[in-house]
Amino acid sequence: MARSRRPYLIRAIYDWACDDAQTPHLLVAADYEGCEVPGEHVEDGRITLNVGPRAVSSLDMTGTAIVFSARFGGRPFQCRVPWGAVLAIFGRESGEGIVFGEVESDSDPDDTPPPEPEPPRGSHLRVVK
Repeated sequence: MARSRRPYLIRAIYDWACDDAQTPHLLVAADYEGCEVPGEHVEDGRITLNVGPRAVSSLDMTGTAIVFSARFGGRPFQCRVPWGAVLAIFGRESGEGIVFGEVESDSDPDDTPPPEPEPPRGSHLRVVK
Protein backbone atom coordinates (compact mmCIF):
# COMPACT_ATOMS: atom_id res chain seq x y z
CA MET A 1 0.00 0.00 0.00
CA ALA A 2 1.30 3.45 -0.87
CA ARG A 3 2.36 5.71 1.95
CA SER A 4 0.13 8.71 2.60
CA ARG A 5 1.31 12.03 1.14
CA ARG A 6 -0.73 14.00 3.69
CA PRO A 7 2.00 14.30 6.40
CA TYR A 8 4.56 15.45 3.83
CA LEU A 9 2.21 18.05 2.35
CA ILE A 10 1.19 19.34 5.79
CA ARG A 11 4.83 19.74 6.87
CA ALA A 12 5.66 21.48 3.57
CA ILE A 13 2.82 24.01 3.87
CA TYR A 14 3.67 24.56 7.54
CA ASP A 15 7.30 25.38 6.62
CA TRP A 16 6.24 27.58 3.71
CA ALA A 17 3.77 29.54 5.87
CA CYS A 18 6.38 30.12 8.60
CA ASP A 19 9.04 31.12 6.06
CA ASP A 20 6.56 33.52 4.43
CA ALA A 21 5.80 35.20 7.80
CA GLN A 22 2.28 33.73 7.84
CA THR A 23 0.52 31.98 10.70
CA PRO A 24 -0.11 28.30 9.90
CA HIS A 25 -3.59 27.07 10.83
CA LEU A 26 -5.06 23.57 10.71
CA LEU A 27 -8.70 22.77 10.05
CA VAL A 28 -9.31 19.52 11.92
CA ALA A 29 -12.11 16.93 12.08
CA ALA A 30 -12.38 16.88 15.87
CA ASP A 31 -14.39 13.65 15.95
CA TYR A 32 -11.66 11.65 14.20
CA GLU A 33 -10.50 8.67 16.24
CA GLY A 34 -7.51 9.56 18.41
CA CYS A 35 -7.97 13.32 17.97
CA GLU A 36 -7.49 15.22 21.23
CA VAL A 37 -8.53 18.87 21.06
CA PRO A 38 -10.48 21.05 23.52
CA GLY A 39 -14.11 20.10 22.98
CA GLU A 40 -15.51 23.47 24.07
CA HIS A 41 -13.93 25.07 20.98
CA VAL A 42 -15.32 22.54 18.47
CA GLU A 43 -18.10 23.73 16.16
CA ASP A 44 -19.96 21.36 13.84
CA GLY A 45 -17.34 18.68 14.46
CA ARG A 46 -14.50 20.96 13.30
CA ILE A 47 -11.87 23.08 14.98
CA THR A 48 -9.34 25.51 13.55
CA LEU A 49 -6.02 25.47 15.36
CA ASN A 50 -3.26 28.07 15.22
CA VAL A 51 -0.09 25.96 15.12
CA GLY A 52 2.33 28.83 14.59
CA PRO A 53 5.58 28.83 16.57
CA ARG A 54 4.33 31.65 18.83
CA ALA A 55 1.05 29.87 19.63
CA VAL A 56 2.23 26.35 20.48
CA SER A 57 5.09 24.67 22.27
CA SER A 58 6.69 21.26 21.90
CA LEU A 59 5.37 20.86 18.35
CA ASP A 60 6.14 17.37 17.04
CA MET A 61 5.25 16.53 13.44
CA THR A 62 7.34 13.37 13.11
CA GLY A 63 5.14 10.53 14.42
CA THR A 64 1.67 9.25 13.66
CA ALA A 65 0.07 12.54 14.69
CA ILE A 66 0.76 16.24 15.14
CA VAL A 67 1.35 16.75 18.86
CA PHE A 68 1.74 20.08 20.67
CA SER A 69 0.84 22.06 23.75
CA ALA A 70 -1.28 25.19 23.50
CA ARG A 71 -3.39 27.44 25.67
CA PHE A 72 -7.14 27.72 25.15
CA GLY A 73 -8.92 30.35 27.19
CA GLY A 74 -5.77 30.66 29.30
CA ARG A 75 -5.70 26.94 30.15
CA PRO A 76 -2.95 24.62 28.89
CA PHE A 77 -4.00 21.69 26.72
CA GLN A 78 -2.00 18.87 25.13
CA CYS A 79 -3.32 18.41 21.58
CA ARG A 80 -2.97 15.34 19.40
CA VAL A 81 -4.13 15.51 15.78
CA PRO A 82 -3.74 12.36 13.68
CA TRP A 83 -2.61 13.15 10.13
CA GLY A 84 -5.87 11.82 8.68
CA ALA A 85 -7.92 14.28 10.77
CA VAL A 86 -6.38 17.32 9.07
CA LEU A 87 -8.88 18.69 6.55
CA ALA A 88 -6.79 21.71 5.55
CA ILE A 89 -3.62 23.64 6.36
CA PHE A 90 -3.31 27.28 5.36
CA GLY A 91 -1.66 30.57 6.14
CA ARG A 92 -4.10 32.75 8.09
CA GLU A 93 -3.01 35.97 6.41
CA SER A 94 -3.47 34.82 2.80
CA GLY A 95 -5.77 31.81 3.14
CA GLU A 96 -3.41 29.93 0.83
CA GLY A 97 -2.61 26.31 1.53
CA ILE A 98 -4.05 22.87 0.88
CA VAL A 99 -7.59 21.64 1.43
CA PHE A 100 -7.84 17.86 1.67
CA GLY A 101 -11.63 18.03 1.92
CA GLU A 102 -12.19 14.80 3.80
CA VAL A 103 -10.60 12.70 6.48
CA GLU A 104 -8.13 10.02 5.52
CA SER A 105 -8.43 6.49 6.78
CA ASP A 106 -5.60 5.41 9.04
CA SER A 107 -6.28 1.70 8.61
CA ASP A 108 -3.36 -0.60 9.18
CA PRO A 109 -1.92 -1.73 5.84
CA ASP A 110 -1.74 -5.26 7.25
CA ASP A 111 -5.54 -5.25 7.64
CA THR A 112 -6.11 -4.16 4.06
CA PRO A 113 -6.18 -6.89 1.43
CA PRO A 114 -3.49 -6.50 -1.21
CA PRO A 115 -4.62 -5.03 -4.52
CA GLU A 116 -5.39 -7.40 -7.35
CA PRO A 117 -2.38 -7.77 -9.64
CA GLU A 118 -2.72 -6.13 -13.01
CA PRO A 119 -2.88 -8.48 -15.97
CA PRO A 120 0.41 -8.63 -17.88
CA ARG A 121 0.65 -6.31 -20.84
CA GLY A 122 2.61 -6.71 -23.98
CA SER A 123 5.83 -4.79 -24.18
CA HIS A 124 5.53 -1.21 -25.37
CA LEU A 125 9.19 -1.23 -26.45
CA ARG A 126 10.25 -1.73 -30.04
CA VAL A 127 13.54 -2.21 -31.77
CA VAL A 128 14.81 0.91 -33.52
CA LYS A 129 17.53 0.56 -36.14
